[in-house]
Amino acid sequence: MTDTATVSESTAPAAIKPSLLNRLIVRPEIGAGLGALMVFVFFAVITDRFLSPLGVATWLDDASTLGIMAVAVALLMIGGEFDLSAGVMTASTALVTAMLAVHAGWNVWFALGVSLLFALAVGALNGWVVMRTGLPSFIVTLGTFLALQGLNLGVTRLVTGTVQVSGIRSAPGYASAGWVFAATTNLGDARIQASVLWWIAVTAVATLVLVRTRFGNWIYAVGGSLPSARAVGVPAARTKILLFMGTAFAGWIVGSCNLLRFASVQANQGVGLEFQYIIAAVVGGCLLTGGFGSVLGAAIGALIFGMARQGIVFARWDSDWFMLFLGVLLLAAVLVNNAFAKRAERLRR
Repeated sequence: MTDTATVSESTAPAAIKPSLLNRLIVRPEIGAGLGALMVFVFFAVITDRFLSPLGVATWLDDASTLGIMAVAVALLMIGGEFDLSAGVMTASTALVTAMLAVHAGWNVWFALGVSLLFALAVGALNGWVVMRTGLPSFIVTLGTFLALQGLNLGVTRLVTGTVQVSGIRSAPGYASAGWVFAATTNLGDARIQASVLWWIAVTAVATLVLVRTRFGNWIYAVGGSLPSARAVGVPAARTKILLFMGTAFAGWIVGSCNLLRFASVQANQGVGLEFQYIIAAVVGGCLLTGGFGSVLGAAIGALIFGMARQGIVFARWDSDWFMLFLGVLLLAAVLVNNAFAKRAERLRR
C-alpha cells in the first residue's frame, strides 16, 4: 500500500507554471508599458529634439506633476472611488500657502504645514461624506470641486483684488522650501526638476504600499466588493477615507511644487486637470469599476501624456491634435484594460 502511494506521488504531474505571456497579461500596467514604448519610438524617429537632453528633461517635467496626482488617483480608483476635486486642490493648497506667506508674513514652512492640514481635512471630509451617506463619490467630490473653486476665486479676489497671488520669493523660509519643492538637478545638459524626483518617490512608496502591505490588500478588497470586504473584517470606512486623504496630499505636493517654482498661483489653476489624472490612471490599467489596477501603470500613463504632449510640440504639429490623442487613448485603454482584466480573471481560476 505504501509502495503504491509512493509510486503514485512520484508519477503525478507537477503543477503547471503559467507561461511568461500569461504572467505578463495579469499585470495591469502591461498595456501602458507597450503604449509608452510605441509613443517613445514614434517621436524619437520623427523628431531629433525628442531624445536630446533638453527634450527628455522637458517631457519628464511635463509628466511629473500629472504623474504624482495620477498615482494617488489610481489608488483611489482601485479602491472603487473617484475624486473630481483633485485638480482644484492643487490651486487651493498653493493659495493657502501663498496667502499666509505673502499677506500674513508667515514663514513658508509654517504656511506649508497649514495648507497640508487643510488638504488632509478636505480629503477626510470627502471620504467621510461618501461613506456616511452612501452617495457616489462622483457627486460628493463634484460638490467639493465647485466649493473649492468658488473659495479660490472669492477669497483671492477679496484679499488681493485680483485672481493671482505672487511675491512668495521674498517670504522667510522660501530658500529652503524652494530647494525641497522646486530645485533643479543637472544631469549633463539636462535640468531635472524636483517634481520629477517627487514623482519617482511617490510612485515607489505607493507601489510598496499597494503590493507589500495589508493596507494594499484592503484597497483591492474595498474596490472589488465593499460588502465582502466588510464581511471579512476590512475597515472599509477608514481605508476609503485614507485614500481620499491621499489624493489631497498629492494635490498639496503638486501645488507646493508649482507655487515655489513659479512664485505665483492663479485661483483657477488646476481646473479641468482632474480628468487627465483619471485618464492617466485608466491608461495605466485601472478599471472604472474598481478592484483592479496599478500605480506603476498610472505613472507610465502620465509618462505617455508627457511624451505625447511635448512630442507634438517638438514635431511642430498643431497642439489641438493632443486632445484627439487623449480621446483615442482613453477609448483604447478602456477596451484593452477590460480585455486584460477578463483574461487575468480566467487565469486566476
